Amino acid sequence: MSPAPLHSVSVAAAVIDDDGRILAIRRRDNSHWEPPGGVIELGETIHDGLRREVNEETGLVVEPDALTGVYKNMNRGIVALVFRCYLVGGSEHTSSETDRVAWLTPDEVRNRMSEAYAVRLLDALPTDEPRPAIRTHDGEHVKP
Repeated sequence: MSPAPLHSVSVAAAVIDDDGRILAIRRRDNSHWEPPGGVIELGETIHDGLRREVNEETGLVVEPDALTGVYKNMNRGIVALVFRCYLVGGSEHTSSETDRVAWLTPDEVRNRMSEAYAVRLLDALPTDEPRPAIRTHDGEHVKP
């Protein structure tokens, strides 16, 4: 019998402003641009984990609206749930995990983020396509 698979579950927020820009963070440890979010703690609800992670990384308070995508990193066993969220308060600031908080256009998202992270935010943009998107990736590139 094979051992039980080990997976972790993470959450990320796609917050879109009135100008169509999307909230993003640059990680302090590797300078990569990503959506704000992180791993859900044991005993924490999905939405509570999302709110906590966004607030810790950006200083902003968000409220989840809709699940827009489910993404699995096939190499690391991480399943990420991405929610379109709306801003309800807070004050923008960096943290021990982030050295930049920015509102990026969709083109800036494509140019600054690896495909595996950019697609999470681009999938959250309003569209007529069915939701949620379900994708796999290798940490950098989306797999067909």
